Amino acid sequence: MEKLVIIPTYNEKENIESIIRTVFGLNQGFHVLVVDDSSPDGTADIVRSLQSEFKDELHLTIRKVKDGLGKAYIHGFKWAIERNYEYIFEMDADFSHNPNDLDKLYQACKNADMTVGSRYSQGVNVVNWPMGRVLLSYFASKYVRFVLNVPIHDTTAGFACFKRETLIKIGLERVRLKGYGFQVEMKYRVFKKGLKIVEVPIIFTNRILGESKMNGGIIGEAIIGILNLRWKSLIGRL
Repeated sequence: MEKLVIIPTYNEKENIESIIRTVFGLNQGFHVLVVDDSSPDGTADIVRSLQSEFKDELHLTIRKVKDGLGKAYIHGFKWAIERNYEYIFEMDADFSHNPNDLDKLYQACKNADMTVGSRYSQGVNVVNWPMGRVLLSYFASKYVRFVLNVPIHDTTAGFACFKRETLIKIGLERVRLKGYGFQVEMKYRVFKKGLKIVEVPIIFTNRILGESKMNGGIIGEAIIGILNLRWKSLIGRL
C-alpha cells in the first residue's frame, strides 16, 4: 500500500460522499481514511454506506473526543504508519483542496520529504474568500515565516503530502498544537530536522457547502503556539 489521503471530518455530510467519489474517480491508486470526530450530522454513516462499494480503499475511524484538527491528523498519521503507507496526505473534505492536485503533491514528494499545496508561492491563488480572510491568511503566513525563519511561503497550508519516514523522524508524540497552528508546527518540525520541503502551486477555493471550523480561539492558539515553538527551538527543547 502506497498512498493514503487522510480527511478529518466534523459535520461534513454535504461534502463527504462527493469528495470520496472524486478521489477514487481519479483512478490513481489513492486510498482514503476518514477521521470523524463523532459528527452528529451522520457523516460517519455516509462513509459506512460507501465502504461496501470501496471495500479495500475506504477506511473510517471515529474519535470520541473533538479536540482539534491536529489531534485528528495525528490519529490518522499513526493509523497510516502502522499499516505501512508510504505517502500520507492531508486534505480537507470541503473541496477547498482540489483532489486533482493530489498527484502533483505525490510526484513532487518522490524527490522531497514533504510537499505543500501552496496558495502563495506564485502570488495569491485563492478563490471566493472574503478579502478579510485572504489578508488574514496571507499575512499570517508571512508572520510565521518571519518568526520561525522557515523558507516556505504558505506556512499555514493544510494540503500536504508526507513520506512515511518523515512523520517517523519528526516524532508525532512531540507535536502539541491542536488547531490550525498544527499545520505550522508540522512544517517547522520537518524544517528543523533538515528535511526537504517543496511547495507545489495550487488554487484554493472556498467551501460552497457546510460551515467553516475557523474561530477566534483557533487563531489565538496559533499565535501563542508559534511564539512558543520559536522559544523552544532557541533553548533546544523543541
